[in-house]
Amino acid sequence: MSGIITLISGAPLDAEAALSHCSASGHGAADLFIGRVRDHNLGREVRAVSYDMHATLCLRVFEDIGREARDEWGKSLRLWLVHRHGRLAVGDASVIAAASSTHREEAFRACRYLIEQMKHRAPIWKQEHYTDGDSEWVQGHALCQHG
Repeated sequence: MSGIITLISGAPLDAEAALSHCSASGHGAADLFIGRVRDHNLGREVRAVSYDMHATLCLRVFEDIGREARDEWGKSLRLWLVHRHGRLAVGDASVIAAASSTHREEAFRACRYLIEQMKHRAPIWKQEHYTDGDSEWVQGHALCQHG
């Protein structure tokens, strides 16, 4: 889909590629979100995270979210939504969402919409691996709900 990049990748994610895609001569604003693996969650020390997903359904959801964002905040939006799969170390980027538009308000809202909707709707499963050798599948959380 023109102007919207959605991918699932086993390779490290590239924020510069996201910003390059979200560049247009008429766009005065670009917003970038990078989700990284942190070293703790709910009082436990994390050493790695594994992401598993239903790739075909994920891409369909990502594309739907992108179309919805463009319907809401403008057809000229340029959007990027890419998620890693596999095992990631602390500090690795797990997801990058980016949006650009003529003005900052639309870029901020569209980027936030991409990440929140992805967390809420995409079939992605996250397993945390702890420093004590244990591991656990955990539920993702969206910060806000969009109807």
